[in-house]
Amino acid sequence: MCEGAIFRKMAIYAFPLIITNVLQLLFNAADVAVLGIFDGDSSVAAVSSNGALIGLIVSLFVGVSVGANVLIARCVGENNPEKAHRTVGTSIVVSVLLGAVLLVIGFFGARTFLQWMKSDPEVIDLAVEYLQIYFLGMPVMMLYNFAAAILRAVGDTVRPLIFLVVAGVANVLLNLFFVVVIGNGVKGVGIATVLSQLVAAILCVITLIKNDGYSKFGIGYFRIYPKELFEMFRIGIPAGIQGCLFSISNVFIQTEINLYGVNAVAGNGIAGQLDGIIYQAMYGIELTALAFVSQNYGAGNIKRIRKIVLTSVLFVSVVGMIMSTVIVSLGRVFGGMMSKDPAVVDYVMIRLVIVGIPYFLCGIMDVLSNAIRGVGHSALAMIITLAGTLVFRLIYLSTVYQLFKTIEMVYVIYPAS
Repeated sequence: MCEGAIFRKMAIYAFPLIITNVLQLLFNAADVAVLGIFDGDSSVAAVSSNGALIGLIVSLFVGVSVGANVLIARCVGENNPEKAHRTVGTSIVVSVLLGAVLLVIGFFGARTFLQWMKSDPEVIDLAVEYLQIYFLGMPVMMLYNFAAAILRAVGDTVRPLIFLVVAGVANVLLNLFFVVVIGNGVKGVGIATVLSQLVAAILCVITLIKNDGYSKFGIGYFRIYPKELFEMFRIGIPAGIQGCLFSISNVFIQTEINLYGVNAVAGNGIAGQLDGIIYQAMYGIELTALAFVSQNYGAGNIKRIRKIVLTSVLFVSVVGMIMSTVIVSLGRVFGGMMSKDPAVVDYVMIRLVIVGIPYFLCGIMDVLSNAIRGVGHSALAMIITLAGTLVFRLIYLSTVYQLFKTIEMVYVIYPAS
């Protein structure tokens, strides 16, 4: 990452990440598709209504894994394997502890959280059931997120892709088994998600144990090192808060969408899966920018960082525009595969047109945010996001939206912010 042709190396690093992220979302979309085909739109709405809430609760903790990624990448640039091993050990311990905290918060607070969001009474019992099962698997999910971040920090984006494919196929098969064969519906989808994440986590941890070099996980390092923990939190907590701020605004937006009824909620959930494909493709480039900037910052290559940032902005813009064109063009086809109700598909298209077409702006924002974070100013990136997303969106919902109260005006908030 610290020498040679920038775009070529970024592309080699980014494309497995892009495929990984898109596949992750497609496997998640399979959950919704299986429910839509075999269990009905109420089950789709129950799972979909949890998306913003899960994002809010998980974002802070997953953000800490960004700290681990940046710290290990810097160790590579600085040629400091001992510090990298201490960071890996600390990361694994922290991931399990944070997962346990999330388990307790999500399991026991599920119904309260959904009531705060004005979840539709028709689907709230199913939504609570799914949310509780999802959070029972949180220690495993956090372990996977941290382990994958460690592998990415040292340039390995291929093996996490392989592990995801294995876990994703398992998820689809388990979905069909639990929903179609057993008839467990929403509960079955939740169990399938947890079991498939367990597969991915086990494969990642085995890889770290067998690895040599910066990403090796040795049992002797399985403890918390205070200095590494502090640095990880200093970078990761602002990143997590930034994700939370983004998710808090999404919770407010989801609350407004819930008022438009089950069809709107189901359509929004399906469209979220589809425009999420655009986001996840761009997210691969955003993570690439983070890793390249962090390693070069560790090596002191400041001029190269500037070129990396410019290349990343152009890269993410082109990928975002291409993906938007494909998804919006095929939106009605994809929507029809996940719901048999034409009214739901209409709601899918409303969101896709308004949110999907200008989505490349979000990619530019996140690339620049990660670049700022990669050179150590994580709090600054958080403050910019606070002003540009949460504060702006809350002002918009309380002013402009009140004057023109339609679901279309709810969605305008995304490109505007």
